[in-house]
Amino acid sequence: MTRFGIEFDPVLSLSLVAVLAAALAVIVGIILWRGLRGGLWRALAGALVILALLNPVLKREERDRLPGTVAIIVDESASQSLGQRSAQAEKALQDLRARIEALGGFEIREIHAADTVTATNDDGTELFSRLGQAMNDVPADQVAGAVLITDGIVHDIPDNAAQLGFNAPVHALITGEENENDRRIELLRAPRYAILGEEQSIDFRVLDPSLTEGAPLVVVLRIDGETIRVVRAPNDQTQTIEIPIDHAGPTIVELEVESSTDELTQANNVGVATIDVVREHLRVLLVSGEPHAGERTWRNVLKSDAAVDLVHFTILRPPEKQDGTPINELSLIAFPTRELFFEKIEEFDLIIFDRYRRRGVLPAIYLDNIGNYIRKGGAVMVAAGPDYASNASLFRTPLGTTLPAQPTGLVIEEPFHPLVTAEGERHPVTRNLPGAAADPPAWSRWFRLIQAEAVAGSVTMSGPGDEPLLVLARQDEGRVAMLLSDHAWLWARGYRGGGPHGALLRRLVHWLMKEPELEEEALRARAVDGNLIVERQTLSQTTNPVTITAPDGSVSELVLAPAEPGLWRTVAEDIGLGLHRVEDGDLRALAHVGPANPREYREVISTTEKLQHIAKESGGGAIRLARAGAISIPRIVAVSPRAPASGRGWIGLRRSDATILKSIDRLPLFSGLLGLALLVGGFAALWYREGR
Repeated sequence: MTRFGIEFDPVLSLSLVAVLAAALAVIVGIILWRGLRGGLWRALAGALVILALLNPVLKREERDRLPGTVAIIVDESASQSLGQRSAQAEKALQDLRARIEALGGFEIREIHAADTVTATNDDGTELFSRLGQAMNDVPADQVAGAVLITDGIVHDIPDNAAQLGFNAPVHALITGEENENDRRIELLRAPRYAILGEEQSIDFRVLDPSLTEGAPLVVVLRIDGETIRVVRAPNDQTQTIEIPIDHAGPTIVELEVESSTDELTQANNVGVATIDVVREHLRVLLVSGEPHAGERTWRNVLKSDAAVDLVHFTILRPPEKQDGTPINELSLIAFPTRELFFEKIEEFDLIIFDRYRRRGVLPAIYLDNIGNYIRKGGAVMVAAGPDYASNASLFRTPLGTTLPAQPTGLVIEEPFHPLVTAEGERHPVTRNLPGAAADPPAWSRWFRLIQAEAVAGSVTMSGPGDEPLLVLARQDEGRVAMLLSDHAWLWARGYRGGGPHGALLRRLVHWLMKEPELEEEALRARAVDGNLIVERQTLSQTTNPVTITAPDGSVSELVLAPAEPGLWRTVAEDIGLGLHRVEDGDLRALAHVGPANPREYREVISTTEKLQHIAKESGGGAIRLARAGAISIPRIVAVSPRAPASGRGWIGLRRSDATILKSIDRLPLFSGLLGLALLVGGFAALWYREGR
C-alpha cells in the first residue's frame, strides 16, 4: 500500500524562522492597517519566503499491512469431557482455523487450556489468564480478536473489557446442549477440626434444576466409608446433619445424593469433608505405691504433654501403719478409692501403677473393676519394681488375669543395656528409638530387672538373657503395658549420657490411649502432590498387596515394598482426583486426592450467560454451537477497527492498522527550478503591482 504526505525540513532553525515570520506579519499588518496598496501581494511574497525557509517535502511511503493476531482458546477442562462437548469443540476448532486462514491477513495463536484443579489448587477453568499470557507480546493495534471454545463455565472472567488489555472483540462459542440437567450436592459449611466425642454438624444443599424446590431427595451419610445414616433432603434448601466423632485422627465424611437418569455426571453427587479429630484432654491417673528415686520421672513426662490432665497420688501412709500420731495432726489426703476406681474410673483414659503393691489400699473388688475397665476399652500401665516379684504383687490380685507378664519371683540386679527386640523393631512404640541402632545402644545401662514370663502380647524390649523388659498387649477392647524395671529414671537423670526416656514413655502412653499413628496393625493412605502414598504398618514380616478403588469404581492392586522394619510403603503416581479407598483384608483407609469439592464440578451445565457481558462489551458475541442436535459454526468476517464485530450468524475479526515500512521517496517542493520559479514569480507579481 502507498501513502503520501508532506513534512518540513527547515533551512534555518524553527525559532529563527518564527521570528522572521512574526516580523513579516507585523509589517504586513501595518501596511494593511494604513491601507497602502499591494498589502496582500506583500503578504503573499512574505509567506512564500517563510515557506521556502521551512522547506516543505513531499513524501511517498510504500508499506505492507501487518497481519492481525487472533487467539483461539480451547477449553479442555474436566467439564468439557461431558457429553459431546469435546467432539463439538474439535469440530469448531477445525472449521474456525480453516475459515480464518481463508480470509488471509490474520495470524492464529491456538491455546489449549486445561483446568487448574490439582492437589493444592482449585482455581477451576481459567481461560482469560491464558489469553493474557498468549497475547502479552502482541501490540494492541495488531490484536484482531479472541475466540473462546468452551462450555461457558469459566472462573476468571474479567469484570469489564478494559481489563482485557486490548481493544478487540472477544467471542465465545459455547459447547454442550440446550436444556441440560445435572444433580449435585454442595457442602456449605464443614468443620476442619473436631474434638473427640463432640458431635459436629455439616450444612449442605442438594440441587436439581429439573425438580421443584422442596422435592425430597435421598442423601446417604458415610463416615470413613461406613454408611451411618440415610436422610431425605428437600431440593434447593439448606440442611444440617449431625456427624458423630468417635475416633482420633483424620475422619472422612461423605454425603452422597441419589443419582438421576438424565444428569450429565455423577462426579458432583458426592460431597467430601476431611475432619482432623484430636483429643481435648487425655485424663491419666498415676498411682505411685511408695516414694522412690524415679517417682517423678513419670510425673514429669506426663506433665510436659499439654494434652494430658494428670491426677497423681502417692501412697505415703498405708492403712497398716500405726505410729500413734493423732489423725487430726496428719497432713495427708485420704486416697479416694471409691471415687476413682468405682464411680469415675470410666473418665480416665489411662491408669498407671508405679511400683504399686498390695497394701490394703485398694480392695480386691476395685482391682477387679479395673480389669473390667481394661476389657471395655481402658488402658493400664504397670511400671514394676521389686514389689511385682513379691507376694504383694499386682499379679496376685483379680487384676492379674489381664496382665501380660507373670513374675517368677526373682529380681535380677546386674548392669545391662535395654535392647529393642526383633519384634520391637517392627513395633511403632520402640521402632527407631534414638540410639537403638548402635551396638551396644547409645544409652546408659540399667541395674534391675523383674524376671517374668510373657504370657500375652509382644515383647518389644529385653534385658539380660533376653528376659522380657517391655511387654505390650491387648485385652479385648483395652490395652496393657508392662515395664519390668524401675530404672527408667537413670535415663531421665542423664546417668552416663542418659537415654531416650521421653520418647519411649511418651510413645507408651500414646499407644495405650489408642493414638492412630502408633497402631501396630494399620493401613494408612494420604495424598501428596497428586500422588497417593499407601503405608501398611504390621508386626508381620510380610504383607499382602492392597486393593485401591478409584472414584470411578475401578479396582487395582498395589504391591508394597519394605520401607522400615514393620513399615511397608508404595506410591501411586499421578492418580486421579477424588476419593480413593484402600483395603487390605479387614483394614481400610481412605484418602482424597485434590480439593474435596472441586470448583470445576460445582457447575457443569453449559451456559452462554456467564460470558455474555464481556463478549458484548468488547464488541463480540456468545453463541451456542449446538442447536437441536446440529452444530452450526458462525461465519467469520473481517471488519475495520471501528465497525461492529458480531451479528446474527456471524462474528468479526478486526483488520490491523499496523504496517511495516518498505521504502520511502522524498521530493523537496522549494528546491531546484520549482522553488526558484515560485519565488521569482511571487516577487515579479509584487514588482508588477508596485509598478502600477
